Amino acid sequence: MTHKTDTAGLPAPQALTPCRHLVLVLGDQLGWDSPALDGFDPAQDRLLMIEADSEAGEVWNHQARIAIFLSGMRHFANEAHRRRWPCTYMKVDESSLPGDFAGRLAHALNTHRPKALVVMETGAWRMERLIEDAAAQAQVLLRWVNDTHFLCSRAEFAKWAGDKKELRMEFFYREMRKRHGVLMEGKEPIGGQWNFDADNRKGFGAKGPGTVPPPARFAPDRVTQDVITLVQTRFAGHPGTLDHFAWPVTRKDALVALQHFIDQRLENFGAWQDAMWTTLPFGWHALVGSSLNLHLLNPREVIEAAEQAYHTRGLPLASVEGFIRQVLGWREFIRGVYWLDMPHMAEANHYGHTRDLPKWYWTGDTHMACMQATIGQSLQHGYAHHIQRLMVTGQFAVLAGLSPQQVSAWYRAMYVDAVEWVETPNTLGMALHANGGRFTSKPYVASGQYISRMSNYCKGCRYQPEVRTGPSACPMTTLYWDFLIRHEQDFAGNPRTALMVKHVGKMSEDDKAKISLQADATRAGLDQV
Repeated sequence: MTHKTDTAGLPAPQALTPCRHLVLVLGDQLGWDSPALDGFDPAQDRLLMIEADSEAGEVWNHQARIAIFLSGMRHFANEAHRRRWPCTYMKVDESSLPGDFAGRLAHALNTHRPKALVVMETGAWRMERLIEDAAAQAQVLLRWVNDTHFLCSRAEFAKWAGDKKELRMEFFYREMRKRHGVLMEGKEPIGGQWNFDADNRKGFGAKGPGTVPPPARFAPDRVTQDVITLVQTRFAGHPGTLDHFAWPVTRKDALVALQHFIDQRLENFGAWQDAMWTTLPFGWHALVGSSLNLHLLNPREVIEAAEQAYHTRGLPLASVEGFIRQVLGWREFIRGVYWLDMPHMAEANHYGHTRDLPKWYWTGDTHMACMQATIGQSLQHGYAHHIQRLMVTGQFAVLAGLSPQQVSAWYRAMYVDAVEWVETPNTLGMALHANGGRFTSKPYVASGQYISRMSNYCKGCRYQPEVRTGPSACPMTTLYWDFLIRHEQDFAGNPRTALMVKHVGKMSEDDKAKISLQADATRAGLDQV
């Protein structure tokens, strides 16, 4: 039987009849290995996929972030059509439907009256509450399915965490290595140590990065082109541009992107994963985070590909281990912490910071060259790597006293790989230290001289990274020293921060006063720095 397709390449609506299972597939659950699809019977079950204005506007989403979700979802729906799986697909511009996700879900439940709504664990606490409320109001049985995409379940992580007040990724990572036999020789780690991070903190130096093979990029197909047109029209007021959109939105392309990284970029990933350069937005990074977080890639195959490259090609262990640690260690750890500590994690504010986000976080229109470069790159591509997020935009936010909740919303909005379970703990817990060290031993802060050492951003900047006061003082440097002065007593008692504030103790009271005055002026005029 031939089914017509509409102009977006999606199956045309079919007659709606009651079904056994209505399987809700969310925008970050696009893997055909999803356990929610186990036992799916096209004769009596139906998929449900929902685009909604409320999700595009939950935060002020970058146009590229909206596009990658919508395109990924539409490609998934087209594959379901090819498999002849019934699918109710609600497009964002269908004016006959409610505009919000909850309203659309309620409409689907009341239309289909399934015996059960089947949903895999979601990536957002608020979404699970929303789905539970909708099912309860419609009086439809809700059946949650464990998300086996991850190598550590929520229950397993909670058991590991126990009643610990402080959690450390390094110890969790070692357990995961042992449990899954990754980079192991018997019971010991290959190379005799678990962590080669000390080898992976190089800057490019004065000569720059040299030749770096570009990452795999993918020309938009017809489905993606239609999405781009839709987003540019419907969400024209949202930040960012789609002029450079070339992200993988199908599993086929995601596999190509992974293999390209393994073949051409993994070898040098480790040494320069923290380095930054104005002409190198992607560095040696993998750019598979969005594919992992949309479930186009399975983390097991990503880890296996990297480990196999070490064994068959002799790639540097520091690079391979560093990459695997991000996937098997940090990614799994962050997801576990999110579900362990929500919902109060989202409101964490250890330092009591309440200042509004400067307007230039959305435009890049600032005199600070490092922020201009990082935010400008983010607006162009919907991407910045972990050091740009942590030690540029993130550390400025904590030093300037910006509201953790506003900063968290900005990170969720700005990046194509942002889903709530990963961005909320990374922002509030690591970048901003807003949860007071629940899983980090210190705030990640430094002066402008760190950025100067790890990048070429400071060359030509109107501010001087080594200057703390005066008209040429670097705002990052001024705010860094003011932060240490204000928290000297607390930091002196922490072995990880005691050395930093030791220098504060050597300052004269006059120097401290000058720094504090300059910092106050900087914070008062954040929109003009």
